[in-house]
Amino acid sequence: MKRVLLPTDFSENSFNAACYALELFQNETCVFYLMNTYTPPIYRVDYVLGSPGQLGLPDDFQYFAMNNLKWFESELKKRVNNPRHSLVLHCAFNTLEDEIKKVVKNEHIDLIIMGTQGATGAKELFFGSNTLRAIKTAQAPILVLPPKYTFKTPKNLLFPTDLEIDFLKTPLELIVGLSELWKPTIHVLHITAPHGLNNEQQKNKKTLKKRISETKMVYHDYPDQELVNAINGFCHEQPIELLIMVQNKHTFLERLFVEPIIKNIGLQSLIPFLVLPYYERYKITPLKSQIDLNHSR
Repeated sequence: MKRVLLPTDFSENSFNAACYALELFQNETCVFYLMNTYTPPIYRVDYVLGSPGQLGLPDDFQYFAMNNLKWFESELKKRVNNPRHSLVLHCAFNTLEDEIKKVVKNEHIDLIIMGTQGATGAKELFFGSNTLRAIKTAQAPILVLPPKYTFKTPKNLLFPTDLEIDFLKTPLELIVGLSELWKPTIHVLHITAPHGLNNEQQKNKKTLKKRISETKMVYHDYPDQELVNAINGFCHEQPIELLIMVQNKHTFLERLFVEPIIKNIGLQSLIPFLVLPYYERYKITPLKSQIDLNHSR
């Protein structure tokens, strides 16, 4: 059974992301955690000591958040009502990134799905500030949806990589799981340097092929160029329903955090974006699931 965390600020974008999540896993038994966090604009004494609810006092913010979660749940069920799915409501007095960490650990979350922008997201930004912080700190795969994106059957998934990643340290089981559900083609895109692959890259390439051997994988070597240009060029040639990258210090994801402007990243802003975490201190094998990894933390 898959466990999916759906953070929401009750915006249209977060609702679209939740609908996408339910449709993406329509044929799989899942528990979806609908989560909202709140921090009152002016802290009262009872919030300094903990949330009022913990002190046995009325908590208006918690009451408001839970009522909105119930409304959110009701609207979701009107759109996608699936007997395979269970919805759990969760609200907390906390920052979004800290509560995500807590829920991921306590509930053994397999995947986080959220919108790229919240209720106050500026249209010119690819990622809102909450989404950026979640990507940088979450210890689970996170899938972010562009505004107003509606579900499309994932037929082609693009996975750009520099092959400098130890693929035993990232949860590729999610890619294999999506492949089992939808039978897409996994396009692995590598930018070839003039000197070719070094020994470590050759080793990582073999590991990657082994770990996703159950998928329909196509490997692409592009001539030396900027990764952003290569991704945009590929998306012009081949419709892509999901872009996948690994969050580590050597990927172009770092540049997104510095320059998150749509004009610099082009078509990726129109495609769902799955970010896989990189576990520096954990080594896993293809036989271990993401849930096993969560338990080992």
